[in-house]
Amino acid sequence: MIEIKSNNMKPRCDITVPGSKSFTHRMLIASALSNGRCLIDNALLSEDTLLTLKALRQMGIRIEETSDHQLAVYGGSGKFEPSPEPLYLGNSGTSIRLLTAICALGKNPYTLMGNERMAERPIQALIDALRQIGVKARSTNDNGCPPVEVNGRHLSGSTVSINCRTSSQYLTGLLLMAPRTERGLKIRVTDGPVSRPYVDMTIQVMAAFGIEIDRQGYQDFQVAGRQTYRSGIYTVEADASQAGYFWAAAAICHKTVKVNGVRQESCQGDIKFSKVLESMGCAVKNEPDGITVIGGDRLQALEVDMGDMPDMVPTLAAVAAFAQGTTVITNVSHLKAKESDRLSAVANELKKMGITAHCTADELTVEGGQPRGADIETYGDHRIAMSFAVAGLAASGMVIKDAHCVEKSFPNFWEVFEGMYTEG
Repeated sequence: MIEIKSNNMKPRCDITVPGSKSFTHRMLIASALSNGRCLIDNALLSEDTLLTLKALRQMGIRIEETSDHQLAVYGGSGKFEPSPEPLYLGNSGTSIRLLTAICALGKNPYTLMGNERMAERPIQALIDALRQIGVKARSTNDNGCPPVEVNGRHLSGSTVSINCRTSSQYLTGLLLMAPRTERGLKIRVTDGPVSRPYVDMTIQVMAAFGIEIDRQGYQDFQVAGRQTYRSGIYTVEADASQAGYFWAAAAICHKTVKVNGVRQESCQGDIKFSKVLESMGCAVKNEPDGITVIGGDRLQALEVDMGDMPDMVPTLAAVAAFAQGTTVITNVSHLKAKESDRLSAVANELKKMGITAHCTADELTVEGGQPRGADIETYGDHRIAMSFAVAGLAASGMVIKDAHCVEKSFPNFWEVFEGMYTEG
């Protein structure tokens, strides 16, 4: 439990955030599939990425931490050892969805499981897709959610269709495993994908490792088989999702915050959150070494499609609580299947702060007002904790329960956050 200090923020802050969680997951898996030793610089070592790392080790991949935020991964060219124990992946949706596809390359059965919340998160669309290409895969509870059993020894077909309305991670898993199949894959996306920038991120990582992909937008992908992931040295970008919390602090507190190491040309979808804040009345400066957000005198509500920036929805909702007017956040139905039901969680906690908020199946509406501090339930969700911590900078008496849940993606968040406070 942490109580947030309000009205105590420096007029100007320079912030450094860790490496991208999404890039780290993908680079770990690409390195594991590679033909030799890979060095990953600026890797994020958080609860989620360490779960992916541990699972890869269980599958026979040698991984060493060579220095702070640098990993050495010794690829097996798509060959994995059996794991007598289940691969435990906590509540990391990225880990379980990407690794479910990768396990299909193994010659032995694998079981992938997580915590209680993970057992409620959908994965059936990926299971259905794997079955189309001859993989034996099933949800052991027959409810379309983990635990999952995967056995790829009968891998055959080369054409697959997949529904990505719930998650683009299904597509990412198929793309990552496709080059190490014999015949490659032709992938047709029948619905979605949501969170499209994450697909671009996957393809960018694969290209860096020497993999070629033919694509037609976000619907048709063709990946030749027997391609080699190239070993080498790779660097993880700073995490744009984590940058968003500090830009939001600038907006709410009318201060200036520069986040180092993030650039507007990044393929990370959340980099565009700075533009959302600009539409609400902030000023944004794109610089070679970072992006600065300058809070304006008055925040204005807006209507915005956040389908490609789902992780920023709780943060935007926190900012919207301080804006004039009613903010409508659309195309976000997939947030109900995240670490928590984020739409309901955000609405519930905003109401505690005296803010009118409600959600439908795919929208979140927030009426700006005069937020007050409250005891915030995090639902075990790192993004709820960090977003409402930002709101507490301008709402006296905010307490964040279960504050350690930020370790899922940002282990030193509270240290960096406290760096925004003035002395005394």
